Amino acid sequence: MRRSLTAICAGALFSAALLAMADRHADASDDVLKVCLDEDLPPASVHQRGKPESGFDVLLAQAVAKQLQRPLSIQWFESKLDEDSSPALEANALLSDGRCALLGGYPLTKDSLVVPGVKTAKLPDFDGATRDDRRRRVTLGVLAPSRPYVYSALTVVLGSKARDRHIKDLGDLAELRIGIESGTLADAILMNFDKGRLIDQITHLVPGRSDLLGALEHGELDAALVDLRRLDAYRATHPDSNLAASGYYYPIGANRAYVGLASDPTLIAAVNKALSDLEASGTIEQFARTAGLTYLKPREPIVLGDVMQQILQK
Repeated sequence: MRRSLTAICAGALFSAALLAMADRHADASDDVLKVCLDEDLPPASVHQRGKPESGFDVLLAQAVAKQLQRPLSIQWFESKLDEDSSPALEANALLSDGRCALLGGYPLTKDSLVVPGVKTAKLPDFDGATRDDRRRRVTLGVLAPSRPYVYSALTVVLGSKARDRHIKDLGDLAELRIGIESGTLADAILMNFDKGRLIDQITHLVPGRSDLLGALEHGELDAALVDLRRLDAYRATHPDSNLAASGYYYPIGANRAYVGLASDPTLIAAVNKALSDLEASGTIEQFARTAGLTYLKPREPIVLGDVMQQILQK
């Protein structure tokens, strides 16, 4: 009988231990930090089937999760270039649907952080999405940003015929063949510069269909105003490129940060502490160098105001 009781007690203790381990495993699983990242934004974030995920934002998300002592899960999504899409609403939909708790690389602008003017929005295409996911609409929340961790700037890139020209202002593009993509911020900037002084020199290309930097490389254009990240990505895939970075940055740019839901202020506070520590140690800048991203420190204003008004005043 004693042996039977001993066996029963041992079995009960073993079962209790297994249940405790299962509970701890469940808690760890529930504590996963889910971060949404754009799957095709080199060298910030890249996710290609059959290849390891890579990029500056991937390295940073891994470090933030480590600082928070939480396992990381990246939810990859696809952003599309079309007039009907709204990056702000799509980001909100991903967060509000619980696909992630944070979305990385979010531009801190007044327009991108306003309370949504609509109650629901569709999800962007994301890794693992079903047919129903592509059809349904998500009830939106209110976005809350973290502290910024990098500054995103527009820069003038020069082709071989103009690579020695000194650019200290957009006026120095006079007499050059300028290429821009229609409907972009660069388009608005150059078309409105100095009351349209550069209009006759501008060639418009269709974004997503034309290769702006390729046209510049082949001598079809002399200069272009593009996101600095795009120049980094182009150089990574064209190591023998003759394109020259002018060193000029347009004075209106956006800080980038994580964005989450305002209903989870504790997470945002923890992320801010992690980012502050990583910045102070120089780790964020090192991640940029590792990924091949030109690093510019965040700057004032933290949140960019009315962009078009500022452009028209230039």
